[in-house]
Amino acid sequence: MTGCTKISSGCDNCYAARFSERFRGVPDHPFESGFDLTLRPRRLEQPLQWRRPRMIFVNSMSDLFHKDVPTSFVDRVFDTMERADWHEFQILTKRSSLMRDYVNARYVSRPVPPHIWLGVSVEDGTKKSRVAHLRNTNASVRFLSVEPLIGPIGTLDLSGLHWVIVGGESGPGARPMEKVWVVDLQVQCAKADVPFFFKQWGGRSPKTGGRLLDGREHNGWPRNARAAMSAAV
Repeated sequence: MTGCTKISSGCDNCYAARFSERFRGVPDHPFESGFDLTLRPRRLEQPLQWRRPRMIFVNSMSDLFHKDVPTSFVDRVFDTMERADWHEFQILTKRSSLMRDYVNARYVSRPVPPHIWLGVSVEDGTKKSRVAHLRNTNASVRFLSVEPLIGPIGTLDLSGLHWVIVGGESGPGARPMEKVWVVDLQVQCAKADVPFFFKQWGGRSPKTGGRLLDGREHNGWPRNARAAMSAAV
């Protein structure tokens, strides 16, 4: 699926919307309808055709848990991911309560298989409730994407999380990210023993500010994600 609607300040400069709307009205273009929510059922079984294992970011141009996506369609996405268990799938949402409710109803007696990673996006301290929803989701691998970081987050409860990604906004009108916000998250991750990945400073383009924090890269990664299954059951 592609397309979405904006629900919080982190969506204001959405790269996917900006890209999609460039092609609105172009006949026969995949984004002829711009960023309107569009289900693409013909793509559902693509991962089953990719025999070499890969990391798949599910719906990079949308949000699987958008309220207008039928539950039956979400079921088909999860059916495919379960079958294609030689891949790793990442699902990221801002609709954290909808994800929690769906997952906990589908996986009542067992957690989500560990090759399916579930994450939420948080842009500042006003959206920390999404982290609580994630912790209460019956997942094997939980990750937090703090991107774009546009304000201080404050204290987070990182218990039950396996990965934190932090990054600044990029593109036209990118909002600046303060170093103190980033360092605060880095310190919290270190204290909680949660892997920390610093993606970028952001700016006019993703590479404008580079990705060094205090002179080095931070490339934390979930530890033996598939083994998280045994820890979760």
